[in-house]
Amino acid sequence: QVQLVESGGGLVQAGGSLGLSCAASGRAFSNDAMAWFRQASGKEREFVAAISWSGGNTAYADSVKGRFTISRDNAKNTVYLQMNSLKQEDTAVYYCAAVRRYGPLPSDGKEYDYWGQGTQVTVSS
Repeated sequence: QVQLVESGGGLVQAGGSLGLSCAASGRAFSNDAMAWFRQASGKEREFVAAISWSGGNTAYADSVKGRFTISRDNAKNTVYLQMNSLKQEDTAVYYCAAVRRYGPLPSDGKEYDYWGQGTQVTVSS
């Protein structure tokens, strides 16, 4: 059974940092593009960042570019999201997602086949 499990969410003050992890199980994800999405209360899910199967290509939403870094460790079947200079508007449930794909990194959630259950990130003033 394929599973993605996020961890690392919590409460942090604005300007602070937080690191999220997403551990995949059930099969190897070394051939998958993986991504982070987020959904704030009352808003639609939005793309945050994506990384290619090799880690060689990354993509970021404009709202997080320069503050967030996505990375992966295929030996551990894990993808990470390091979030720095956090703002209140970063408050959301963060989800990781995966799709077996090479080439351009999709930013549309509909193109991803596997999803985690989400982890809450709350940024206080």
